[in-house]
Order: sequence, then structure tokens, then C-alpha cells
Amino acid sequence: MQQENVHLRMDSNEESFLQGVKDCVPTLLGYLSIGFAAGVVGHTSGLSVLEVTLMSVLIYAGSAQFIIAGMVAAQGSIAAIIFTVFIVNLRHLLLSAALSPYFRHLTAFKTVIIGSLLTDETFGVAINKTSNTRALSGSWMNGLNVTAYLNWILATMAGAFLGQWITNPEKFGLDFALSAMFIGLLVLQLIGRKKLARDLIVILCAVLIVVGFSTVTSGSVAIIIATVSAATIGVLIERWK
Repeated sequence: MQQENVHLRMDSNEESFLQGVKDCVPTLLGYLSIGFAAGVVGHTSGLSVLEVTLMSVLIYAGSAQFIIAGMVAAQGSIAAIIFTVFIVNLRHLLLSAALSPYFRHLTAFKTVIIGSLLTDETFGVAINKTSNTRALSGSWMNGLNVTAYLNWILATMAGAFLGQWITNPEKFGLDFALSAMFIGLLVLQLIGRKKLARDLIVILCAVLIVVGFSTVTSGSVAIIIATVSAATIGVLIERWK
């Protein structure tokens, strides 16, 4: 009985808000780098510190904020900006759909809160955790999401404030920080799943599909097609075995 109680306490700690905060720490450097760069780009495009901060609070999407800054600098129309951001962020439908089965035990309101703060990075951490569980704790996910959210806001604010002294963020390699972080998350997930052969097949299929469709459609649409197609291939391989 004592061993069972210890096991339950350990499970509770693994699903706590504080544990979610701790699990977010490995991604914070990427958030700081990309958030800082987004703030710099926003400032150089003519946006104020307040406007950059409001974008982070209300939009909270790195790729979208880079696009908005670029289109504002190019004097793009509001309709064009909204449509472009909508297309780029369609991937969040896939991210939410992939995680939704792990939160079926929560109320609709709680899942909306989780979904509204879900990002590519927190999705990567969460999906890696699902390899060892059939359900995710709402408290753990909120700890993960809130930590990332606050860190992103602070990083973009710092970038916008200090942007007047940094006119070329690519010079410091800030543009590669996000890619490096995703590579790290992918490697951790592959190691944890221990299904390397199948995962490599799915990755190769995704790359080939992206390259193929990028020649006939936009990069964002090609990524969505590749994600759905590669995931389907992975499921078929799993069932076939």
C-alpha cells in the first residue's frame, strides 16, 4: 500500500503545473532567441514597442508576427495581412487535432484555454510526453503553455526595445534558433519512441511530399499536405505491422 501511495504521488508530481513549467525550460532559449528577433524585426518595420507587445499578447505566433512586420514594412493591405496569417497558421488545426484525444477528460472550457496557447514548441514537448501516457494533465499543459507564453512576450518586448541597436538579427544566428530547437525536440521524440525505422520512413515521405508540392503550390500548403499524408502513411505502416 505504501509503495502504491508513493507511485501515486510521483504520478501527481509528473502531471503538476510546476512540472509543466520545468518541462518548458529546454525550449526557452529558442523562444528567447526567436522572440527577440521578432521584436527587432517588428521595431525595424516601424512598429512601436507597445504594438509589438500587443501582437505577442493577442496573436502569439512567431511566424505570423514576422509576416505582419514584413507586410507592414512593405505597406501591405490589412486584408492581405489577415489572409496570409490565416493560411500560415492553418497548421494549428493539425496540432490541436493531434492533441485533442489526450484531453477528452477535460471540460470544453479547459480545452479552449489549452488550445488558445498551444504553439509549435509546446506541441512538440507535449507530443513527446504522449509516448509514455494515454492522457495529459490539464495542469501540466497549462504550466507548459503559460511559461512559453510569458517568455515569448518578454522576449519580443526586449527585442522591440533594443531593436534600435540591432539592425541585422541574422548576423547573430537568431534566425536558426527555432529550427535548432525543433531538431532537438524531434531527436528526443525519436529516441523515446524507439521506432526508428518507421519514423525515418515517415520523415522521408514528408520531405519528398513537401519538395514535390512546393513546386505547384505555396510552402505553407505543401507543409499541411505533407503533414497529413506522412501521418497517414505512418498509421498505415503501424496497422500493417
